[in-house]
Amino acid sequence: MPTEQEVFEKVREALVDALGVDEDEVTPEATMVGDLGAESIDFLDIVFRLEKAFSIEIPRAELFPEDILTNAEYVNDGKVTPEGLSELKKRMAFADLSKFEQNPQVSEFGNLLTVNDMCKYVESKLAA
Repeated sequence: MPTEQEVFEKVREALVDALGVDEDEVTPEATMVGDLGAESIDFLDIVFRLEKAFSIEIPRAELFPEDILTNAEYVNDGKVTPEGLSELKKRMAFADLSKFEQNPQVSEFGNLLTVNDMCKYVESKLAA
């Protein structure tokens, strides 16, 4: 099992390569979208690089719960409902959703994921 530091370094490398950002921009607290400028298309590249770097499989729905965010059952007036939030927490146990809960706008969801969340996700896959 790689250490947390080794996981972070590989995740950082994948993000630097995929997003063309500088290494020092990739901090644990940096958000994937807001700080690093990742767009949906970049996430496919990032996922591919992480799968190769760690020899794991990353089902898209685990990192990008679009099925929840686009489901009328879980979204009302552009906001994720309490039921939707509880589904997101189940699916994304690795992410800290506390900030999102305060203003659960679907459009803000992409600003949630941090580099640290990605690292925790990878660690959870490696431990599985």
